[in-house]
Amino acid sequence: MFKIINSITEAIYISLQAEFGDGYKICREEKGQGAEVPAFLIRWQRSTGSQFQGKRYFRQNCFCIRYFPGESGKENEECQTVAERLFTCLRWLPVGAGQVMGTNMQCEMADGVLQFFVNYDRFVREDSAPVPKMEEISEEVSVKGQVKHAGKEKSVNGTFGEHREG
Repeated sequence: MFKIINSITEAIYISLQAEFGDGYKICREEKGQGAEVPAFLIRWQRSTGSQFQGKRYFRQNCFCIRYFPGESGKENEECQTVAERLFTCLRWLPVGAGQVMGTNMQCEMADGVLQFFVNYDRFVREDSAPVPKMEEISEEVSVKGQVKHAGKEKSVNGTFGEHREG
């Protein structure tokens, strides 16, 4: 599961870099006070999963992209502009051999920081590890002086024959 989350996080990073360029710091881990601004922080919030059919599972992965605006005196306006761009650039992400669509997109301002929430939901198939096949099995049963091998009997003197109850 975490391989998928890491892939999505990387795709978000690449999409933000392509949309906003080098003028914005993009972090995957929270930094202490005094971090560079403007900056983005990519945070995985939670994942949920449920079995769909057979070995197929539906996974919902919620991310929060926090935007810390520059100190321009127009932080609210700046956050509104960034939010509009996030709706566009995070709509589709290349993940693996395909693309995943952002759903449940919403944003809000909290303490002067834009918080942009988006889900990247996927179906996954959980294949169990292959069970090694047995190569050979043998069975030996002794019955009153006779040894039976895989449906045939071998008498003590070494001749084979079908078992007959007598």
